[in-house]
Amino acid sequence: MREILGRRRRLLSRRGGGPDLIGAALTFATEWQWPVLPGVAADPRSRSRCGCPDPDCTVPGAHPFDPGLLAATTDARMVRWWWGNRPAAPIVLATGGKAPCAVSLPALPAAGALAALDRRGMRLGPVVASPDRWSILVQPYSMEQLGELLYAKDFVPGSLRFHGEGGYLALPPSETAQGGIRWERAPLPGSASPWVPDVEAVVDAVVDALTRTGVSAPEM
Repeated sequence: MREILGRRRRLLSRRGGGPDLIGAALTFATEWQWPVLPGVAADPRSRSRCGCPDPDCTVPGAHPFDPGLLAATTDARMVRWWWGNRPAAPIVLATGGKAPCAVSLPALPAAGALAALDRRGMRLGPVVASPDRWSILVQPYSMEQLGELLYAKDFVPGSLRFHGEGGYLALPPSETAQGGIRWERAPLPGSASPWVPDVEAVVDAVVDALTRTGVSAPEM
């Protein structure tokens, strides 16, 4: 129990001046059963660029590269080996399957939308924040389910992105070429995987909040 509580505290803390990535990765993988893998790091020659071969990478330092996404695992030995050899590697969640998916939108309208949802008393789970986008974790969904949900709507902001089956998301306390990844809404302590809402409820509420409050959601 002491080890578990200590690992949870390390999710939001820093030790030795840097994020405790291996502690966080072990919590995600072994306690919450979220499959993770190390992301590609920033280019050591230029921290603002990705370490992958694509000079126009749109998510620098925040995506899988080697190993590929299919290698994501909940195995503690593999997690220890990866971050033992690459201690600064970002933590990437393979979304979908039994793991959470996510709905993301640009940071400024996301802040306005979450404030509107708080005023309405809507319950949200964890929210992951990067410097430019916030991602609301949701229950796993199929592409068919998502397609039907979006088809039924008269309007969906083009800046919404969906991280479903076969997708990925960088998790705190990762450092990417775009900046640090943090919890805007941290998971509540508990022995099981954090509660997350249904995707339909989140999309309905976010679209309604953006429309009613007049918060713009520019394409990014």
